[in-house]
Amino acid sequence: MGIRRLTERLDRMPMLKLLAPFAAGIALSVWYTLPLWFLAAAFVTTGLAALLMRSSSATIGMLFVAGFAAAQLRTPAPSVPRGIVTAYEIALEGFPSDRGGYTTADALVTAWRDPSDGTWRASDARVRLYTDSLTKLHPGDRLRCRGTVRPFRGGAESYRRLMQRRGYAGTLWVDERAILERLAPAASDLHRRAVERLERLEMGPEAAAVVESMAAGERRALSSELRDAYSRSGLAHLLAVSGLHTGIVFVLINALLWWLPLLRRGHLVKNLLAIGAVWLFVAAAGYPPSAVRAAIMCTVLQTALASGSEYVGMNALATAAFLMLLWNPNWLGDISFQLSFVAVAGILAWGVPLCRRCRTRWRLVNAVIDAYLIGLVASLATVPLIAHTFGSIPLAGLLINPLAILLGGVVVFAGTLWMLLPIEPLAPLFAFVAGHAAEGINFLARATAALPGGAVDYALSAPHTVVIYALYLFATLAAWSREAKKSVPLPT
Repeated sequence: MGIRRLTERLDRMPMLKLLAPFAAGIALSVWYTLPLWFLAAAFVTTGLAALLMRSSSATIGMLFVAGFAAAQLRTPAPSVPRGIVTAYEIALEGFPSDRGGYTTADALVTAWRDPSDGTWRASDARVRLYTDSLTKLHPGDRLRCRGTVRPFRGGAESYRRLMQRRGYAGTLWVDERAILERLAPAASDLHRRAVERLERLEMGPEAAAVVESMAAGERRALSSELRDAYSRSGLAHLLAVSGLHTGIVFVLINALLWWLPLLRRGHLVKNLLAIGAVWLFVAAAGYPPSAVRAAIMCTVLQTALASGSEYVGMNALATAAFLMLLWNPNWLGDISFQLSFVAVAGILAWGVPLCRRCRTRWRLVNAVIDAYLIGLVASLATVPLIAHTFGSIPLAGLLINPLAILLGGVVVFAGTLWMLLPIEPLAPLFAFVAGHAAEGINFLARATAALPGGAVDYALSAPHTVVIYALYLFATLAAWSREAKKSVPLPT
């Protein structure tokens, strides 16, 4: 009976069954390389077998091969020479960050000059740009400069692999003497305009840095001391625009547009505006993977609400993961992608059922309980991955997460509303609300990080991490296999 119930439940999540072999193929491609002709033949063979024989095993094989081939085809390869002095044409992405004695920024290499024949060759590689404190960089700058792209050095091997997956070819050091020409700056994009609007709010430096980070995904102004406090307190997830932030915007927009269904065809307008607002927020944040995942899930949910169809959260999560990995298979190895999906999967599998079991008569109490349980489950689900990647387990963060998330919601609410409606007379009000909420989170982060035993330095090995998540999966499947308790109403 338990197996039948599990099968019935999985049948409601078809995208989850498609995602598993596809992601497994991507993961295996990290360790092995196969000829493309072999992958093409295997894909055609398994596809025909799945179509003609209606074989589920062949379908699994086809998806596995598709994931393997997609990852192998999309593996970033440096499109610029490394270790050779030559000229580059680069465009700055985002905002330069002042690190005290030097400045760093992300840049796209649009072209480089071949030293052998002097011709310019196109490129799409990204580099981490470093300059001295005397060289002035501005958002959108386009430069022709002379230098050498070098591979990333130092740090953990996982960091170097992560940067490679994100399309970085290496580092490039440039000073004022190496700049050959300053070209016309690129047009201001949505992310830059969003950050520039937030800069018009008069707040303290640290509060402004946190508001920009949480509302627009720009972390250039965060000091290393503040970053470390957030990391050790377990609140670092608040500094990156993620599913939490996107969900707040989703709820906010639906609440603000509650009156539209009262008008003729107003429900259609409301759904379109809500979906558009969510994707606008993600674009303003620079399309981080976790926010893209949340935006896809919000789109599926809004569509389900509009059509009256059933919404299955885990199936929506698998749909978002499948589409994102189909677009960029390298996201599977991105730590932000992993943390985001593990946290949401834990919330859907364990957090939501726990919240339903802990219902009371009072809505305010329910809200507090839900916030605590959701934060607790998300933290427990991501602890093994955090310990493996960062070598630290934030224990005290389990207790303060609900309050920090509440203050974070205020920051995102005020920051997003200001970015959408920058009405100058209301600037002091937005600055007061967002600034004080950000200062509250900063206080919580520092106070928690300073607690003795608030964080434990412990690095979990890769095999142990896999074993723990395998146990998580087994426990989830066992819970899904349980028969629902039947209730027989007594005759009245």
